[in-house]
Amino acid sequence: MPECELISVGEISGVFGIKGWLKVYSLTDPRENIVTYSPWLIKKGNETKEVIIVDGKRQGKTVVVCIEGVSDRDVAATYSGWKIFIKRSQLPETKEGEYYWADLVGLRVATVLGVELGKVDHLIETGANDVLVVIDGEQERLIPFLQGPTIKKIDLKDNLMIVDWDPDF
Repeated sequence: MPECELISVGEISGVFGIKGWLKVYSLTDPRENIVTYSPWLIKKGNETKEVIIVDGKRQGKTVVVCIEGVSDRDVAATYSGWKIFIKRSQLPETKEGEYYWADLVGLRVATVLGVELGKVDHLIETGANDVLVVIDGEQERLIPFLQGPTIKKIDLKDNLMIVDWDPDF
């Protein structure tokens, strides 16, 4: 499967209890949504496995899951550090004007005057609003993801985002 069809949704961060449950660092919002995207494709180094989620829930600030075929703490420990991916097709369709972060990463960013600022490297969740991290060589810009005031246009087909932003900032 091409990498572009996979979306990173988290990482297995450790074990939970003695019955083979796993702790998961989730990138979904809300965090516990990660358990609804079964199966997962997990990767570590050059190894890839598909796993089925049997059960899962939020546990305090983390998420814990039980995957098919794992019922022992020692076996569960071997999954620590594996990255979790799902197929793009597993995500619900977005509404007009809504975007998954994965859709924005890699977009070229230009000002309304046509000045190229770089590409979206990743996003940061700040609480007030999300922030785009745009990188051009050594230059890094933090641009608030505010559709309307700052983000003027997102064109996924042309891989371009137009922003109202001072290139010197």
